[in-house]
Parts: sequence; C-alpha cells; structure tokens
Amino acid sequence: MSLKTFDHGIHPSYNKELTNHKKIEKANLPKKVVIPLQQHIGAPCKPLVKKGDAVAEGQKIGEASAFVTSPVHSSISGKVKDIEKLPYPGGGKVLSVIIEGDGTAKEWGNGGIGLDLESLTSETLRNIIKEMGIVGMGGAAFPTHVKLSPPKEKKIDAFILNGCECEPYLTSDHRIMVEEPENVVWGMKALMKAAGVENGFIGIEENKSDAIEALEKVTRGSNIKVMSLETKYPQGAEKMLIKAVVGRKVPVGKLPMDVGVVVNNVGTAVAVYGAVKYSKPLIERVVTISGNGVKEPKNLLVRIGTSFEDVLNQCGGITKHGEREVLNGGPMMGIAQTTLDVPVIKGTSGITVLAGKEIKPSTYQPCIRCGSCVEVCPVNLMPYKLGDLGRLYRLDELKAWGGLVCIECGCCSYTCPSKRPLLHWIRVGKIKVREKEKV
Repeated sequence: MSLKTFDHGIHPSYNKELTNHKKIEKANLPKKVVIPLQQHIGAPCKPLVKKGDAVAEGQKIGEASAFVTSPVHSSISGKVKDIEKLPYPGGGKVLSVIIEGDGTAKEWGNGGIGLDLESLTSETLRNIIKEMGIVGMGGAAFPTHVKLSPPKEKKIDAFILNGCECEPYLTSDHRIMVEEPENVVWGMKALMKAAGVENGFIGIEENKSDAIEALEKVTRGSNIKVMSLETKYPQGAEKMLIKAVVGRKVPVGKLPMDVGVVVNNVGTAVAVYGAVKYSKPLIERVVTISGNGVKEPKNLLVRIGTSFEDVLNQCGGITKHGEREVLNGGPMMGIAQTTLDVPVIKGTSGITVLAGKEIKPSTYQPCIRCGSCVEVCPVNLMPYKLGDLGRLYRLDELKAWGGLVCIECGCCSYTCPSKRPLLHWIRVGKIKVREKEKV
C-alpha cells in the first residue's frame, strides 16, 4: 500500500544521520543575549524596558497592541546593556534588547496554573499561549494564538500536528518526538482544546519510525491518530501536509482555516506544554547544528538570543578548511548569514554549515526551458518565469503569474540543471512587492 503524500516535490539527500541519533543536550547558559523585538509574523513589539534595567528570566520585555503579533521575553536574568538595531538571521537589522546575564538560571517546575487541562477554558488557553509568546516553531513564526482564533463562520474540524521535518539535516523535531512524546501529546491536546477541535492527526514521515512508534504508544485509545507519510520534500509544508493527511486542497489565496484545518508544529506543542503547565514563556528551543562544516553536529536546547558563534563553539566550531556557508535553517529554505553575530530566534530550527562540494556554485547558465522546475513545484507554478520576473523587478507581472503563492520551498533551485538561483530571485521579488505595497 502506498503512503499518503502530495503531488510533485523532490527527494533530496536528507543527511539526517548526522544528528538523528543524538539526544538533545542543554546548551550553556549564555553570558549575553540579543533578543530581537520582532521574531514573528505581524506587528513588531515595542520595548518595555530601558538601558540599565534589571530583568528576570522569563520577564516580558517587548509587546505590541496589534492582534497579529507576539510578545517577547528575556531568556536570561541580568541587566539591559542597550536597545538598538542589530543584524537579524532573517536578513536586515531589527530593534533588539541586549542583556548581559548574571549567571543565574530559573527552575521551571511544578506550580503552574494549568496542571489540570480539563479545568481550563478555550479562551483561557488562548490567552496563556498569547502571553507566553508562543509562535509557530517550524520556521514561519506565525503567532499561535491567532491560528487558534478563526472567525466564527469558519468551522474547524481537524487539527494536524506537523512532525514531518522534511528539511534536510534538521532533526530537532524528530528528537523531541522520540524523547518527549508525552509532552508533545499534552501540548497538542491543549492546542486542540484552545481551537475547539476534537479530531487530531500527527503527520510524520516514514523515515522517523522511532518517533512514529513513540507517539503511537502515547496516543493509543485517544482521538489522535498518528499517520505515517511518504518521505518527500516538502511534505512538511502546511498545504502539502493538509493534502496528504486529510485529502483537502487549500485554494490559492486561502488559509488552512478555510478548509476547516489548523496546523501546528511539534516544537510549538512542547512550548505550549511548558507555557500552560508551568507558565514558562518561549525563551528557549531545540536547534539542530549540522552540516559537513561543523566539527561535532548536535541537537541543543538553546536560549533565545544566543549568538550563532556561541552555539557553534559548543559544537567544536566550524571546520577551518575551504569555503563555507552558514544558514539559518536548512539547505532548502535556510537563509545564508554574513556574520555569526546573529541571535537564535524563535524560528531558528537549525544552524547548517555547508562546505566544499555541498555549496551551490555561484555561477549559473541560461534557462534551457526544460520544465524541470515546473514538474517539481508543489503549488503548480512556473518558477523559471517567476525567477526572471523577480530578478528584473517586474513586480506587477510577478503578482499576475502567481509569485506571491510561492511557498519558497526551493525545489525549483534544487532541480534546475542550469543552477539558476530561482528561489533567491522569487524571494527578492516578493520582498519588493511588499515594500511597494507599503508605500
């Protein structure tokens, strides 16, 4: 029997074996953190602290009044050294709070307000999730409380927990599912109750058999079904996952809630577990540090705001020989960094360091109109056309050809025989469209 999946997509070299067997280790407490005031989709936060203020671990230091936003919290105890615009792993500079630590750490244990999940209302759960700064931790960083608050006319009847982790090299979600299956399911049940959904599904690619087994054991006899899916990229993309799990197609320009579905990430579920049960804000996350340019690949539980350089040093550092590239995320959707002095943020699922033959060549050839990019595009676009429109800043045409629908999975760039940086050009074009629309 064939496994459930979606149309198109690719089968890249996954290279999961570098870290999929390595248990999550707790990273060293950083001496200094840089916490951006916008680590999420939506309105940026305004600082609630000023230079010289003493802050406690878990203290809210940034907030905005908009609905689509998420507060940020201090990941360590210490003193605010400064507030300024600093390099951001997503590109550009973002207003950030610099905190020098005092070396103390808080124990997040019993005593939270949500020990009994049944006693909490959906509204209370959504408020906790909002106040604790929980966002989608698969990379998009969409505020979770917004996903859980669809308009009344949109009836949600299915909840999907995304455990696919299809991006090459990354194994942080895999290790969470293997090591903390009870916490994953507890957080998932909290999310389902917050959304008012009874039927739950956990989608996991078949190459994570130990994770499937662990979660099947925990969910046995419940209203949550674990589904083994074909290992194919980008199986974990929201719309592709919905098609594979419940057979529903999200129309162009629409959201999962328009087809009665809410999707959340495994890492988000564990963050919700900590938030609801122990009143713990999102101040740390599991990060996979991998690639052939890392001396000792690991899965680390890292405080938000820790610099990439600090994290990489805890993995033996970067190999010194040859050209290399450091990515925030994985090789398909990750963003190349120009400095290691950028912080781990809520959406940093991995730090991938590639060297030598793993780096895509900077030179490319003309398009030969082979159609390879069209054949693999999971949202049925024409990437060869969109790439040129983005490269030439022909923004109205980019929109007309469906460029804004692109999920930026990178399948087109991966499969292009001419090595054209199609994803880069499309991504730049989309940024320019948004800039134009703001004027």
